[in-house]
Amino acid sequence: CNLQPKDAAKMPESAWKLLFYTLSWSYGIYLLFFTDYPFFYDPPSVFYGWKKGMDVPTDIAIAYLLQCSFYGHSIYATAYMDTWRKDSVVMLLHHVVTLTLIAFSYAFRAAWGREVVLGLTPPPGSPLNPPCSLCPGRFWFRLYWFPLKVLYATCYSSLQSVPNIPFYFFFNALLLILTLMNIYWFLYIVLFVAKVLMGQMQEVNDVREYDVEDSKKT
Repeated sequence: CNLQPKDAAKMPESAWKLLFYTLSWSYGIYLLFFTDYPFFYDPPSVFYGWKKGMDVPTDIAIAYLLQCSFYGHSIYATAYMDTWRKDSVVMLLHHVVTLTLIAFSYAFRAAWGREVVLGLTPPPGSPLNPPCSLCPGRFWFRLYWFPLKVLYATCYSSLQSVPNIPFYFFFNALLLILTLMNIYWFLYIVLFVAKVLMGQMQEVNDVREYDVEDSKKT
């Protein structure tokens, strides 16, 4: 494929993430649009009839298991296996927050909103090819549908359906942190586009990576 050595080293990481995110996102789309769950068209429905200790349907439990396993592995991989980038600390925090959100939402049956989060997160472009991250779906899902569907349901509708719902501030704080991270990575994309338009980038590079000169200094 005539890849540069640094790109060849990242290929296993990129291929694995692309495969997993594509499959998990597709499964989320299946749950949202090809089952009887009304979560997408009626986000507050995740709180209808909520009660402590309620059963979790098998298909949703499978999604929890897969996601929990992946993000548990990702914490270790980001810290010890993946190429260290400028946003690696934020990425590590993202995995910890997401794993906490998944595990606690399942343990406390807080809501099945995780499936909305899963379905509204598009499969990312390969880190080897930053322009893939410019897919309009990335903006539409993460910066539009996520706040409109997920945050609206968890911050407002949850109190309307279950006034004394437990862990209200805990779960919403985690979701708001994820929103801030989406904005943070959006700014990286803006930086990439700005460098291309201003002619500051002679070849397509991942702006999250450290410059060779900087790496030598450290």
